[in-house]
Amino acid sequence: MLDRLQNRDCPVCGAPEGRARPFLSASLDPARIGALSFASRKAPEYMSFRLVRCQTCETVFAAEAPEAEALAAAYREAGYDSAEEARYAACTYARALARHLGPAQGRGAALEIGAGTGIFLDELLALGFSEVVGIEPSHEAVAAAPAPLRPHLRVGVFEPGLCRPGSQSLVCCFQTLEHVPDPRGLTREAYALLRPGGLIAFVTHDYRAPVNRLLGRRSPIVDIEHMQLFCRASLHRLLGEAGFEEIRIGTIRNRYPLRYWLRLLPLPGPLKPAALAAAEALGLGRRSVGLNVGNLLGVARKPG
Repeated sequence: MLDRLQNRDCPVCGAPEGRARPFLSASLDPARIGALSFASRKAPEYMSFRLVRCQTCETVFAAEAPEAEALAAAYREAGYDSAEEARYAACTYARALARHLGPAQGRGAALEIGAGTGIFLDELLALGFSEVVGIEPSHEAVAAAPAPLRPHLRVGVFEPGLCRPGSQSLVCCFQTLEHVPDPRGLTREAYALLRPGGLIAFVTHDYRAPVNRLLGRRSPIVDIEHMQLFCRASLHRLLGEAGFEEIRIGTIRNRYPLRYWLRLLPLPGPLKPAALAAAEALGLGRRSVGLNVGNLLGVARKPG
């Protein structure tokens, strides 16, 4: 995968890479790339491709990245071990999204891109959507899905033609937009799939959030999986140029067990396993903690 990297221009506005400013130098170690390197909610590895920041739209992106086919293969073969965290995330996203939904009679079909085990599809059904489909590239994630949700999951990457144009009331993509090679193409295809008045919902990392600026290279968002990173300005531009209106972007407060937050902390050497062991010994590992760690929720509507 690393032997055939392709040069990239800005994946949001198309500005040439040569006009971007350096953001972070490459920090790759092929020996450390394993089954969980392209898995969701893994322990941070702090590896990344060479990152630059677009001067036109403020998107941070990998200036060289693997081919789309190589990325698809990496996600297809990725491991999965984050069922507990996925349940917490699904509850968080459902509560945040519910505030933006219209009357129940307008909730038809919904599509989730990067659905994992499909846990959020259950939340969508509870919110009143009549038909739900999730697209997920990882075979292990789909295999780990609860049996009632498996019929709603499609194994693969998001591609044109997945659904009939104008058939969806909602398209959502939660902390997956950073991973795809062409976020602009995904957003425009989502626009085509939505009925007039339909909603799109993205959750992304915010590289400008104080916690990420403080941690720098030791932030969990610096990751080999991330082909691009967003801020409010770049996410707004991505949605606006695709044709969406009523764009609303705000922060989202995530809630996870304490042990998950401890796994993300950039603690040196033996301190991290010691902190995790202490939390479990004190019975605190399972206790849920809500934090604003610099994630954005972007919601927008297709005109009509």
